[in-house]
Amino acid sequence: MDNQTLVSLRGVQKKFGSHEVLTDITFDVHKGDIYGLIGRNGCGKTTIFKLLLGLSPVNGGEISISGSTNNKELRHARSKVGFSITPCFFDYMTAKQNLKYYCSIKGIKGKDEIDRVLKIVGLDGVKTKYRGFSLGMKQRLGIANAIMGNPELVIFDEPINGLDPQGIADIRNLIKTLNEQYGMTIIISSHILSELEHTATRFGIVNDGQIVAELTTKDLIEINDKSNIVVKSDKAFEASDILKANGIDVIEVAPTGSLEEYYFKLVGGRQ
Repeated sequence: MDNQTLVSLRGVQKKFGSHEVLTDITFDVHKGDIYGLIGRNGCGKTTIFKLLLGLSPVNGGEISISGSTNNKELRHARSKVGFSITPCFFDYMTAKQNLKYYCSIKGIKGKDEIDRVLKIVGLDGVKTKYRGFSLGMKQRLGIANAIMGNPELVIFDEPINGLDPQGIADIRNLIKTLNEQYGMTIIISSHILSELEHTATRFGIVNDGQIVAELTTKDLIEINDKSNIVVKSDKAFEASDILKANGIDVIEVAPTGSLEEYYFKLVGGRQ
């Protein structure tokens, strides 16, 4: 993985009136990351995305995208960022018609690009109007819109929210494909921590308006495994019985290296 810094936030602050939402947001996203932004609902994850995209002004600190920090350079850098925060499409249009509309707004030319992204997300050949889409299809169209123009950086806010297990797995695999096959760096938020653990390569945890920890998947496993003896078996409870029969206390049969476990240790609360 390339360690080139693509996105950097330093001491970023945001207030809405007298309410201070973000007090000190500091983190880096490296080229090639799938960076998972974690935090309770209302902790400011979506606000961070809006600040990154220039949809809301910062009240303090600095944002850098591809090395650009001043307003003029950031506007240019942001024009090359794809995003799906709250997808908004016309009910009476098909997937192709909706993307054609957004192509005109983004200044992207060519029917070929629409066909390309619809094929990537698995919506090629779908003629149903948007009002008839399932939630999973709507999320896929949002992703298709985000990746038009082949951006280097893409931001997804809760892309698996409300999906059934198959839909979640499909979106997970799609995000990995965008990262591994198309070279896109991705920032993604989700409150489903167990799923984010299977998708992201690095994590930033938001609490009390700050990034309180950054870690990789490897860091997570090392942190959680320090005091554990791990027995791998496809018959976990049978293995537990054998250990107990041989005088070994088994406190718990559970996955190790859990992102949820680390998160609640760090910010408090119950699993």
